[in-house]
Amino acid sequence: MADLPSAFFNDSSPGWTAAGGNSREMDVNLAYVASGFHQVWMMSATVFVFPIIPGLGLFYAGLCRRKSATTLLWQTLGVLGVISFQWFFWGYSLAYSSDADHYIGTLKNFGFRNVVAAPSGYLPEPLFALYQCMFALCTVMIMIGGAFERCRLLPSMVFAFCWCTIVYSPIVCWTWNANGWLYLLPALDFAGGGPVHISSGTGALAYALIIGKRIETNSPSRKVPKFVPHNPTLIFLGTWMIWFGWFGFNGGSTLNASVRTSYVLVNTNLAAGCGVIGWSLVDYILYRGRFSLVGACQGCIAALVGITPAAGYVPVYFAAVIGFLTAVGVRLCENLNEWIRVDEGMEVFKLHGIGGMIGAILTGLFAADWVSMLDGASDYSGWVDHHYIQLGYQLAEICAIVSYTFGVTVVLLLIIDHIPGLKFRVPEHQEIEGLDKHLLFEEGMGDYELFETLRAAGYINAGGSVLGDGLGGGVEITEAAPSGSSQEQEKEVTSDKAPTGSTSNDKVVSGAV
Repeated sequence: MADLPSAFFNDSSPGWTAAGGNSREMDVNLAYVASGFHQVWMMSATVFVFPIIPGLGLFYAGLCRRKSATTLLWQTLGVLGVISFQWFFWGYSLAYSSDADHYIGTLKNFGFRNVVAAPSGYLPEPLFALYQCMFALCTVMIMIGGAFERCRLLPSMVFAFCWCTIVYSPIVCWTWNANGWLYLLPALDFAGGGPVHISSGTGALAYALIIGKRIETNSPSRKVPKFVPHNPTLIFLGTWMIWFGWFGFNGGSTLNASVRTSYVLVNTNLAAGCGVIGWSLVDYILYRGRFSLVGACQGCIAALVGITPAAGYVPVYFAAVIGFLTAVGVRLCENLNEWIRVDEGMEVFKLHGIGGMIGAILTGLFAADWVSMLDGASDYSGWVDHHYIQLGYQLAEICAIVSYTFGVTVVLLLIIDHIPGLKFRVPEHQEIEGLDKHLLFEEGMGDYELFETLRAAGYINAGGSVLGDGLGGGVEITEAAPSGSSQEQEKEVTSDKAPTGSTSNDKVVSGAV
């Protein structure tokens, strides 16, 4: 491994400043010449992570119903804008400032002040800060899925900014800042099982709980019905982008280009593949010989979540076990929303929250010191090396992040919801007709013009529903009356089943809008 840049210039060097050197007086690049290959890899890893964010948007848009799918795509860009600014404004400083205490950073790097050329390991600090920004973006985008199909966009973005400030940044400080209390235990979290997945899953659960169930789920029996994803193609494309991005997400978390980095990439890919196998096998058994494309995609993501805290600590054969067990464990929580009676239809808590917890626990069990030593500097171990207390540290991380995230998120949501103009829930008629129609300007997913045509013709009621959208109303498909039927029978069928202005010979298209 090349010498650290700090060995070439530091606070005792001529021309040194808090930003890493005065570029008018010295060539700040000289310190990075010997370790330039680390920078090249980390620049690539940063770019690799980026597709996860639009991939999540496509994944979510495919899972929800068509009438609110485009709104989720807008939220992807909204999060990119708001959180990129938040990270520059004070998010990075609150998470990674060098003078942080055990719980949160200071405003030392407010507005990226002095984030210019100083080294952070092998990297110039701006590159490190940008790479970590990708993690903040992913985390908030995951969490936003908790209130899909019923939340206004402006309050959602305000909440995203505040949540990243008072939930995500402190948890990152605990876990990855050298002064953080979880870092000092240490709780092993290689690439974000706690700060990214457990926090976003728990935040999404709190979001769904406070916003309330969708109108269609407010049944007397309090059951939470399941809606079929409207576009498996979008889910498949989103999953492909997420799997691709995870090579940068996990592989870049070494913050260098070492043998350990290569090993992390192998662990990541193998775990994801075994996750597809595990989830699909359960589907094959439960669906009596049939598979599910959406299920295979969810298995991939569950496994990627599970391997995230472990990728740089566990041998490759345990990576396969982690991917398989996480996918199967999450799959067996299929009815979680019904058990806890929360309408969290995107299943963010199940995939990311529970998946992250499983991964954190398995990291404590399977971490082997020789894997972390592949970078030439680290030394971490778990139960396989008879370091039994590590499991306790992992449980401490889980309990701390879940309790802090849930409690603070609930309070934050209640405060924002009572600010004039920032009420989260859309009016009832907007929720029924779809967020795309009311929150976006003449945009929608798929057959928007067909929807408007059918509504104008009376085939869709004022609530925007047809048979199959879960409202219990709408119309049924009717065929021409069979020959020999009486006029009275035709009138009865028409009055019971056809919309105003239709005849018994009309065929009405049905399906969720």
